[in-house]
Amino acid sequence: MKAHVYVTLKRTVLDAQGQTVADALRRMEYRGIADVRQGKYFLLTLENGLEQSAAQAEVERIAREVLTNPVIEEFTFRLEA
Repeated sequence: MKAHVYVTLKRTVLDAQGQTVADALRRMEYRGIADVRQGKYFLLTLENGLEQSAAQAEVERIAREVLTNPVIEEFTFRLEA
């Protein structure tokens, strides 16, 4: 099983890198882009035999305690068999 974890800055935190990319896209005349937020992506490979509920709880714990700074970041994840 694999866990895909996406970490982004909270909406209330200025995303200078995302803003720079958005400005560059506008200058390059790309259309239809309202906002850009940058982030981090982690791919965790889980041990075989781990139950879905246990995997979900462990990935959530890892994301909350290790992969994010809870003051400025938030995360989402999905499990893949």
